[in-house]
Amino acid sequence: MKAVENINETLKRLSSNPDFRKRYEEMKQEIITHPDVRAFLDAHRGEVTRSMIEKSWMKLYEFISQEKNCSRCKSLGECVNMMKGYVPELVIEHGNIEIHYKRCQKKILEDERNKTRRLIQSMHMPKKILAASFGDFFLEQTGRLDAYDFAHRFVREYEPGKKMKGLYLFGNFGVGKSYLLGAIANELADRKQVSSLIVYVPEFFREMKDSIGDHSTGEKLDMVKQVPVLMLDDIGAETNSSWTRDEVLGPILQYRMQEDLPTFFTSNFSYEDLEYHFTYTQRGEKEELKAARILERIKYLSVPVRMEGPNQRA
Repeated sequence: MKAVENINETLKRLSSNPDFRKRYEEMKQEIITHPDVRAFLDAHRGEVTRSMIEKSWMKLYEFISQEKNCSRCKSLGECVNMMKGYVPELVIEHGNIEIHYKRCQKKILEDERNKTRRLIQSMHMPKKILAASFGDFFLEQTGRLDAYDFAHRFVREYEPGKKMKGLYLFGNFGVGKSYLLGAIANELADRKQVSSLIVYVPEFFREMKDSIGDHSTGEKLDMVKQVPVLMLDDIGAETNSSWTRDEVLGPILQYRMQEDLPTFFTSNFSYEDLEYHFTYTQRGEKEELKAARILERIKYLSVPVRMEGPNQRA
């Protein structure tokens, strides 16, 4: 069987055709004058030879034919590149010009979200929360403007590694505490490409107990501990047990204190009421010191803001 011609042999054969030769020369001129190619060649001046370029016209054409500025891409699903979610970059490898593909920020964020969903299957929040935005957050009632200002400033000033406190939003049912968390998470994703995790605490604690059997407790705990921005929703609504308080919540808060990782909370309880909640376990044990330690960590990580207003779920 005749061996398949490689691309360079095909080009040599076709170059005898005057029309093709003209188009081919125009294509090479387009490639060699392209700003991204020029930037690569300038950065590797003295390293890239003419022979390397002649062997790499098709790779260079593949490179310039794809989008490298993700700011012009509305969503990962609308990516126009050959490999969706990947950006091409030119490299020199073994004396040749090659193309490597690296994940764009939207792909990285999507992968992180998928990883979170895969590890904590029961943590799904209502669609309304996942679609929340600052623009739909009502500011009329007491505390809401303070909470909004803090949230807006947090998104604006957030930088990885920067020590920043989160919010401890407390108040009655249905006043929009969880909604504001969703809005913060969406703003961080859109503006800063930062991954956040909103954890519905009662369900999370049940998940952790169930995961003891399949030995995935440590993996799930590490995910929650290490996520860049953590949001613990409805803390205090769970049935308090010494194990979830001391072996799950305590290590999460301690780790995030040590690493200065921003952490947000919502609750129906004030700080004082939440401490009382953690004092008594479902077995009736009274453990004031352990409860005080949990509250000390929460206070270190957050700023309390009381939110009021009508029940929007009614």
